Amino acid sequence: MGDPIRHAAKATSPWWAKAMVIGGSMVMVVAGGGAIAAQVSLNLVNNSVNQEDLLGDQRVETEEGAPIEGPLNFLVLGTDERVDAGGEARTDADIIVHINKDLTQVSMISLPRDLLVEIPSGVPAEETKLTEAFAYSEDWGESFQNTAETITNLTGIQFDGGAIANFEGFLDMVDELGTIELCPWHEITSIHTDKTFPEGCAEYDKKDALDLVRQRYGWDSEEDYANGTWGDFGRQKMQQQAIKKILERAKEQGYATNPAKAVELLNSFGDALTVDVGGYNLVDMITQMRDVDPNEIISIGTPSSEGSINGTSYVLIHEGTDEQVAADALWEAIANDTVEQWACEYPDWLSGDSAPDCATTSPATTGAPSDAVTETAD
Repeated sequence: MGDPIRHAAKATSPWWAKAMVIGGSMVMVVAGGGAIAAQVSLNLVNNSVNQEDLLGDQRVETEEGAPIEGPLNFLVLGTDERVDAGGEARTDADIIVHINKDLTQVSMISLPRDLLVEIPSGVPAEETKLTEAFAYSEDWGESFQNTAETITNLTGIQFDGGAIANFEGFLDMVDELGTIELCPWHEITSIHTDKTFPEGCAEYDKKDALDLVRQRYGWDSEEDYANGTWGDFGRQKMQQQAIKKILERAKEQGYATNPAKAVELLNSFGDALTVDVGGYNLVDMITQMRDVDPNEIISIGTPSSEGSINGTSYVLIHEGTDEQVAADALWEAIANDTVEQWACEYPDWLSGDSAPDCATTSPATTGAPSDAVTETAD
């Protein structure tokens, strides 16, 4: 195993790709969900988002119709393929979304797509990059479950629900909104269209926004390597911006308080998103999470760094290092619903703009995991 080369995430790194399980599948949750749930019929909202059983027997058991109580953990997988495309695919974002006991605080924990993991099923390999776990089957439900089992094996966390999202489809919302503001931190030229995007903030339509957020290789300046925004991490930072700017523009245009417009925005997803909320009702979920503030979502990068094995590049949680200590503490914090305390103890691994108020946050304590998690699978 080679020595660590570069951190997989730093404090200035992105909010991580498809953090849209709250801002996407339930876009109005973070933009005034209470008003929507009170005024829009159950069928209109439920029919605006594809809903399927993604987790199967990998789901935490929930009684049908049971009240929604935290803490909850959702698995969000992002892919470059359209959700209805079918066939074998891989993920480019794997995110654990943790919702606290009071359903007021959301934390998003990103696992690098190239993270070296053990796959319990042995398909497509016993040990490989996390992104490969989704290449289990042409049936995306089976592939989702294979990825969920792999992440449970790594972290000990099991899931109450999940989502598959496609970022290009997410940007279909820009057509509904008109334009969004994006702010490249330095000039970058598209490898797809040769268009140069200047440094600084400007308004972009869907075509240019999609081109910009797809860029990967242009994030290669000294600044990028110093700040942890090189390569795919830079692409994910632009995706972060797009997600937040879409939410902000939706609020500015009144989608949070106009039920008809809210449903139009949800409908603009089309086949770009499939969600699984298990035995819960989507509208009930929206209502219960009405107090979530998108600007206070805590984004965390898995403690890890780049390395190599037999000449192949991976992202690794290096054994016997501070990375492993922080990662083990993170899995425990998710289990014990003490993620805010963990964030105060390990701030270097925060990958977004938001951080908890550590002056008022009690130190993390160990204890029995919540009902929503289990011990690491054998």
